Amino acid sequence: MNANSAVELLRNFPLFKGLTESEFIELGNLLSCKTKPKYTTLYETGEPSDKVYFLFKGTVKSCTLSSDGREVIKTIMHPVTLFGELGLVGEKHRHETAITMNEEVYFGTLSIPDFQRLMHSNHFLCLNILEMVGNRLLKVEEKLEALIFKDARARIIDFLKESAMKIGRKVGYEMLFKHCLTQQDIANITGTSRQTVTSVLNDLRKENLIYFNRNTILIRDLGKLS
Repeated sequence: MNANSAVELLRNFPLFKGLTESEFIELGNLLSCKTKPKYTTLYETGEPSDKVYFLFKGTVKSCTLSSDGREVIKTIMHPVTLFGELGLVGEKHRHETAITMNEEVYFGTLSIPDFQRLMHSNHFLCLNILEMVGNRLLKVEEKLEALIFKDARARIIDFLKESAMKIGRKVGYEMLFKHCLTQQDIANITGTSRQTVTSVLNDLRKENLIYFNRNTILIRDLGKLS
């Protein structure tokens, strides 16, 4: 991919609103773009936090292993997402692993020093990074509170609602979203078990609140889902 194509992709990232044309061109020239097949590790816990990632196509999960060997999925990343950004704010080594999911992934990388130089020269980019990191910290706190205060059904329903708002499309009162997650993946995201996810989804379907098949979930009415 040439620099012009990279610039056009980067224009879709809200993070870069306010960049000048010359800054976009510089960013495109510095960017390294790659494809990786499905189920490939992009980086692992303990590796140097030396670059940031821009996801253009495909889906990536950020995860870690619990003390008893279970996978805990922190975030599912979809296109037009920046990730691996903690290196910009002081992380020296990765605290998580990033793995491509069920399809080939197309992404760009930029070294931490190069990105920090752009931040030093653009005040708006610094503010956008600060806002993004702050929002992600709030999401982590909300997830922790949910694990403490909400039962499994409520956490699974929160996941369904959040997914619908993020990647779904509205059809009347209904929200339809496609996904690449197994029920074990949903359990790993919500801090539950696969059996619990199966039970809750089946109960919600019996209550006519959702319909689902392997890769699609239809929420009948977001307001009634509880």
